[in-house]
Amino acid sequence: QVQLVESGGGLVQAGGSLRLSCAASGSIFSINTMAWYRQAPGKQRELVAGIANGGNTNYADSVKGRFTISRDDAKKTVYLQMNSLKPEDTAVYYCKADAVVPGTPTIAHYWGRGTQVTVSS
Repeated sequence: QVQLVESGGGLVQAGGSLRLSCAASGSIFSINTMAWYRQAPGKQRELVAGIANGGNTNYADSVKGRFTISRDDAKKTVYLQMNSLKPEDTAVYYCKADAVVPGTPTIAHYWGRGTQVTVSS
């Protein structure tokens, strides 16, 4: 199976920056798209940014120009650089990976447990 572990969350003042990391481990044949989602209290989980294994990226309109997603395939790690943070960015941030494990022909979706990001005003 695939395990995803996020790190880098914390408390930051508005205008500050944080860098989230998510490392994948386990029996992995390949990883396709990796992405960051977030869920604020009382709201649905939403896509923040995604990056394909070819490097193409997409972002939620609310974070364009402030957040940057990147990946290091050798380390099986995806990053989210968050700049100019706003109080409305406060949420639990989750990592997601679409991966193929040895012995199976299909892509499965794997989630991390999340890391809290709190932005104070």
